[in-house]
Amino acid sequence: MARRTYKYEDLQPVFEQLLQDRESDELEFKSAAGGFPKSFWATYSSFANTYGGAIVFGVKEKDGEIQLDGLDENQIEKYKKDFFNGMHSKQNVNIALLTEEDVHDVEFGGTHFLFFYIPRVDRSLRPVFCGLDPYTGTYRRDYEGDYHCSREEVNSMFADANLASPIDGRILKNFSKDDLDPASIQQYRRRFEQWNPEHVWIKLPDDQFLEKLNVFRKDRKTGEYGLTYAGLLMFGTYSAIMDENPNFFPDYQEIQDPKDRWVDRIYPDGNWESNLFQFYSRVLPILQNFLPKPFILENNQRKTETPAHVAVREALVNMLVHADHTENATLNVYKYPNKMVFSNPGTMLISPKQYYHGGESICRNKYLQTMFTFLGSAEKAGSGADKIIHGWEKQNWKRPYISERSRPNKVILTLSMESLLDENVKNALVQLFGERVNTLPQPQLTTLALAYSEEEITNERLQYALDIHRADITKLLSDMCANKLLQSSGRGRGTKYHVYGINLASYAGNLASSASNLATSDRNLATSSTNLATSEGNNLANLDTSDENLATSPTENLASSKKKRYSKVEVQQLILNFCSEWRTIEDISIFLDRDKSYIRNEVLPLLTEKLEKMYENIPNHPRQKYRVKTE
Repeated sequence: MARRTYKYEDLQPVFEQLLQDRESDELEFKSAAGGFPKSFWATYSSFANTYGGAIVFGVKEKDGEIQLDGLDENQIEKYKKDFFNGMHSKQNVNIALLTEEDVHDVEFGGTHFLFFYIPRVDRSLRPVFCGLDPYTGTYRRDYEGDYHCSREEVNSMFADANLASPIDGRILKNFSKDDLDPASIQQYRRRFEQWNPEHVWIKLPDDQFLEKLNVFRKDRKTGEYGLTYAGLLMFGTYSAIMDENPNFFPDYQEIQDPKDRWVDRIYPDGNWESNLFQFYSRVLPILQNFLPKPFILENNQRKTETPAHVAVREALVNMLVHADHTENATLNVYKYPNKMVFSNPGTMLISPKQYYHGGESICRNKYLQTMFTFLGSAEKAGSGADKIIHGWEKQNWKRPYISERSRPNKVILTLSMESLLDENVKNALVQLFGERVNTLPQPQLTTLALAYSEEEITNERLQYALDIHRADITKLLSDMCANKLLQSSGRGRGTKYHVYGINLASYAGNLASSASNLATSDRNLATSSTNLATSEGNNLANLDTSDENLATSPTENLASSKKKRYSKVEVQQLILNFCSEWRTIEDISIFLDRDKSYIRNEVLPLLTEKLEKMYENIPNHPRQKYRVKTE
């Protein structure tokens, strides 16, 4: 008798109900018709080392269709026993994470399947690995499934787990004060004094001042004394930093249109000592200058720093102090007319849910964090994320969105400088769906606006835009698809949703028109604000006249920067223009605002004759980079 075939959507409500009270972000189906699946422990490791998830026995999936294996109660009991015996064997896994409460027998459609809830483990317990060797048995998760971690990734996990010895506190051998940039130290001291005018360290000579900052320190266990990694990163000469970390490359790019590459760039070009302090000092004013500066008086003094300015400062500092400076990846800041993107190597030490809830701070580089704290940046009380989110909410812009990508590991924070429910977006939706848009409940309207402005959304994306449970988001998305407001593609966590029936050509035109209208509106607002500032300035002689010319609209060139639909030929040409120097798939993905798997599987194979690989003999190298071939 043939088994019944289900669509994923048929069983999705069942799975969502089972995940209701869990923080599992993913489902992994495994057929158990032939016995306990051998691949179970690799998925156990990958879920534990990433965001957690649920492994389901008794479900066979192919091309979006699902069949239940028809497991009976005897098989279920056997698999439970096999699992608990295996979990407590070091031959299978190094840490036993589950209890009986984490394993559930579920009956559906006259058969049984088995749920295993794998939690995300604290960094102090990582890596979770299969077998006896962490370097051969550690896995993490990405959208393509379980992948085997490189030696460097495993070493990073071990370093993060060592709570007593922060990575940046390591004392460097064969480095000295000669490897520091004197100008950077003096500039830092001036800012330190401005921010802490009564501090007792101000009068200390440089050597003692640097010791107080832990630029130099003594290891009390070994007696070793010397320059710390934090001190080198913060104040070092670029050549000295490169001797310790050849991958160090802080890079700021202002991009108005992907077709035109960058229009302004700050990177190690030999014209400045490219340490973290100098990068911060150069990039922060540029980013903040793109923000609107409303005319605000406080105690009869003009206040130019708004919550949005604070948010950008926190975002930049967070990128620098939370980065894994041992990873083979770069520090990137991208400024588009409609958003800022901060990308740093490493993984998040807390979950995205903890990040958005705030109040919890775990820093990878505690010494760097302290150095920035004395400049009025880098919160230690877990409020850095709060300030970023609050600053953007005050501008009525889309909520900041943080995500992780792998191979190489990167944390990416996107600060969109657009209003989610801007009137131009609502008008465009009315043109598509008529007046019924104005009667939609707020969560549906927000979802539709987000799908329109970002072109595609996921359940995970909405979890941080809407304050409702993931199961409710699943139902909301299902209802919107049924009502022909959205259409979906993909399955599970990778399912993407698009505005239903949209004509892509008119979409781009409408979006550009909306952006142009918004830019014009903002220019008028900026002009009005300038006039107001001039009027008030005549009556308040003590105002700083250098700020009379208010910031240009942050959406000035919005029309040229919106995510566009390109043909494959256009995408290929954009990549060739972009890859004049070595670029990772991650870099290309961010540059084009396209999915990484699409770049890897659909586009790069078409460019094999035009692009060279950094690791030509290892095609699947996790740190692979691409560059246009030279004659």
